[in-house]
Amino acid sequence: MNELPSSDLPSPSAGAPGPRVLALANQKGGVGKTTTAINLGTALAAIGERVLIVDLDPQGNASTGLGIEQRSRRVSSYDVMVGDAPMAEALLPTAVPRLSIVASTMDLSGLELEIAGFRDRAFRLRNAIRSLTPEGGAAPFDYVLIDCPPSLNLITINAMAAANAILVPLQCEFFALEGLSQLLKTVEQVRTTLNPTLSIHGIVLTMFDARNNLSGQVVADVKQFMGSKVYDTIIPRNVRISEAPSYGKPALLYDLKCSGSQAYIRLASEIIQRERELRAA
Repeated sequence: MNELPSSDLPSPSAGAPGPRVLALANQKGGVGKTTTAINLGTALAAIGERVLIVDLDPQGNASTGLGIEQRSRRVSSYDVMVGDAPMAEALLPTAVPRLSIVASTMDLSGLELEIAGFRDRAFRLRNAIRSLTPEGGAAPFDYVLIDCPPSLNLITINAMAAANAILVPLQCEFFALEGLSQLLKTVEQVRTTLNPTLSIHGIVLTMFDARNNLSGQVVADVKQFMGSKVYDTIIPRNVRISEAPSYGKPALLYDLKCSGSQAYIRLASEIIQRERELRAA
């Protein structure tokens, strides 16, 4: 097992009143949401942050990718969302120090129908996350990363209503901007109706192939469309990143030196820098 990088930088979240909640969202599947949640969470934890990943995808790939076996998921994100258990009971440690997860099960696939009649149906997740911080006490996490399903359903709306900001993984492919436009409309609707402080934290371009001219054109188009919202860090297409989940490990533990792992370390540093700038503003 590779050792994770360490840092003597002070935690930018130290003293914050609550965790920073980032929802990783894109209604398109296969764009790198789960991969980014796992490896960004690992990189942030390596820097010294206390991180919680909330797996809201019924497929449970974030949970599997962090080595959480099905028999360990006795209390899941589904149980939390329907109100059968507080989130504190669903927290599971991972092999990564300072990184915990609320695991997912297939039960989530029926959640939308089950909570559709609840008056607080859009705020189930927000309330659950807030319950982790005792009144007047310190938050147990610095960052909460929400891995959303590949759709703009009530589960994703819950994530957006709970989040401070949206992090959008965007694959370097032909239809990237088409999907992004619909996502931005949804974010604006949520901001107008449910969460007035919601913002786009940034766009992270994933699966970049330097040998493919189209990848370079997509990068240029997205930067022209979204400007400074696009992170400088671009995640390359990388075999080691693809292999890591089958071993139940983040890529940073599977192969720290591969180009994908190094890119996620840079992304974590870039996100923390943006957080510092937001707090200084």
